[in-house]
Amino acid sequence: MMTTDHTTLVSADTLRTLLGSGRPVVLIDTGFDLADVAAGERSWREGHVPGSLYLHLDRDLSGPKTGTNGRHPLPARDVFAATLGRCGITPQTQVVAFDRQGGMYAARLWWMLRWMGHSAAAVLDGGVAAWVASGGTLVTQDSAPVAAPPCPDRAPLATTIGADSLAARLGRARLIDARAGERFRGEVEPLDAAAGHIPGALNRFFKDNLDAASGRFKPAAQLRAEFAPLLGAASAAEVVHQCGSGVTACHNLLAMEHAGLTGSVLYAGSWSEWSANPLLPVARG
Repeated sequence: MMTTDHTTLVSADTLRTLLGSGRPVVLIDTGFDLADVAAGERSWREGHVPGSLYLHLDRDLSGPKTGTNGRHPLPARDVFAATLGRCGITPQTQVVAFDRQGGMYAARLWWMLRWMGHSAAAVLDGGVAAWVASGGTLVTQDSAPVAAPPCPDRAPLATTIGADSLAARLGRARLIDARAGERFRGEVEPLDAAAGHIPGALNRFFKDNLDAASGRFKPAAQLRAEFAPLLGAASAAEVVHQCGSGVTACHNLLAMEHAGLTGSVLYAGSWSEWSANPLLPVARG
């Protein structure tokens, strides 16, 4: 029987159908809070989508910090492959990620799966709230994954750029920053070494991808129209996305993929890495 990979967003109703289809599905809750790093896991333990596992941004979706490689550097590929294997994820598995924060952390996992060459990765549109609103229940019992070998490391479906390469392309790269406007402009900086943004970057706050009333992603056509002025004459594949630490930039990447604007690049170190290097230029305003 042919199966369809879900590769961007799924609704709660689609997820329910998928769970009843007999196809291997792994549900991952990625809820997190930068101000309280235990909050996401605590919330998962207090009530989660049945069968879902929990992955922690710092422990599972990031690698060791050196002080100069950003707040959430990518883990080594073999380490992340082992994490996926422990979750029971194989090449045949459909993965659906979600959180309670508008998809900002779920999108990080979605992008990382694509980085590992795993195409069957999607985000639950509206997250846990959408699941409950559709009549879904929450449980407190731990889920026991059927562990698998490390997930095969295949050709990446998502690509990155390093700070040196990006610096060499300043003035030519189409760079989109996903942070809130006041951080982008350098009016405040609660987290990183310096205030401001990478010269030449344009600002698209990741929350602008969501419908304020429903908390779900805007329709694909609307997202495509909203991203068009940011792209200008550039193709989607010429766009580099960044944010504070390489997390919410993935939300913009997901929004563009959902809108059919495919192939953009992530600067994973983002502002937290860039601003830690005093030799790199900073812009404000």
